[in-house]
Amino acid sequence: MGAEIKTEARANVIDSAPFRVIVVGAGVAGLTASHCLQKAGIDHVVLERRNEVAPAEGASIAMYPQGSRILHQIGCLKAVEEACRPDTLWWMNRPDGTTHGEDLWTLERRRFLEILYDGLPDKSYIRTSCSVKSIMHHVSSVDVTLEDGTIETGDMVLGVDGVSSLTRTLMWEHADKVAPGTIKQKDKTCIKTSYKALIGIGPHIPNLRPDALITVYDNKLSFLVITQPDHVFWFAFFRLPNTLVWPERGHYTDQEARELAASIADHPITETAKFGDLWDSRERGALIPIEEGLLDRWHFDRIVLAGDAAHKVTPNIALGGNSAMESIVVLCNHLNAMLLEHEGAKPSRATLNKVFQAYQAERHGRLQEILAVSAHATRMQAWDNWLYKFVAMWVMPFLPSSMIMNQLGTIMTPAPRIDYVPCIGFPKGRMGWKHPDDEDLLDSKKG
Repeated sequence: MGAEIKTEARANVIDSAPFRVIVVGAGVAGLTASHCLQKAGIDHVVLERRNEVAPAEGASIAMYPQGSRILHQIGCLKAVEEACRPDTLWWMNRPDGTTHGEDLWTLERRRFLEILYDGLPDKSYIRTSCSVKSIMHHVSSVDVTLEDGTIETGDMVLGVDGVSSLTRTLMWEHADKVAPGTIKQKDKTCIKTSYKALIGIGPHIPNLRPDALITVYDNKLSFLVITQPDHVFWFAFFRLPNTLVWPERGHYTDQEARELAASIADHPITETAKFGDLWDSRERGALIPIEEGLLDRWHFDRIVLAGDAAHKVTPNIALGGNSAMESIVVLCNHLNAMLLEHEGAKPSRATLNKVFQAYQAERHGRLQEILAVSAHATRMQAWDNWLYKFVAMWVMPFLPSSMIMNQLGTIMTPAPRIDYVPCIGFPKGRMGWKHPDDEDLLDSKKG
């Protein structure tokens, strides 16, 4: 009897509280989620296990127009533009020569996270040094217990804690317990690692242009170098002898990174620069696994996933960060519409499930395409087989830049926008958006 009274009392407290989202992870997706949720007036908390939101990790992040449009809507685009110079030349190089290119905004990933954080209307939603321990589901709520014993209660959990997502693991465990067979074994092994990469950042070196994006093709090896006036970001991708299947992913030491860097130190990046020039002048560098994979099931019960936790792509053409932001926007669009429809009333578990299904349905096909394009780029640049080498050496160099940009355009134009935030004043491109800006909507009504 006492337990029933406590349960009823808890339910009454939960029902009287506003709808609340518990976001796990304060990376690109997590900080974007806070922006979008604040714009919608949705209560939330963002839990980050590290003691800061912008640690000195990773190398760079690139923004395509679809990502820039979201930044424009949340008020962060100007800061990004001030933090870097657009890469006006995208050079595609053979092992010893060069070809052609186009524009891209690229900056240090840490600086990008700082901009997202600094641009938040209210930073109190972000909590650092908060490691998740467990997630407990209730009829009308969900509890997230932290390592220090603190319990965060909300209506749903958004897991954006990366490719090694603990939230995803806890979701799988919960599903296996209450609905065995819901999560297929295929999902638990869909993330694969066929490449590893040396990544890093260093000061600009005289032998490189200050505004170039350079790819170097070779046999089972490729390089990506992005230059700015004061920094150089670089990646060296290596084909693994055997593909690793999740949960196996590869772990590497600093010594292994140094030895691998030494083995390619003399490899040309351009006609006047070698990889050793970049490695020797590095501010930081690391050897990491390059995972890729797309889950078939992004949600269960009150947990939903986004970003690398649900869809991890290789970084060769820099679509991962943009895709994570897109997924957050689509999910928040659906959440906002749901709450408006319910006029502030708490949604049931079934209603949330429908929202999660609609979110995944809108995103899954697009991510299949992005995953495939990224995978092909990675394998073409590293001459994964004779066909990829043929395309890299004898097809790509002779394609007009307009054809390549048109192909990228077909990926960009279907991208979503925040549909409850005005989008006015964003530069127009040659190809129109599937989800148009407000100015375009006004023009179409006038017409």
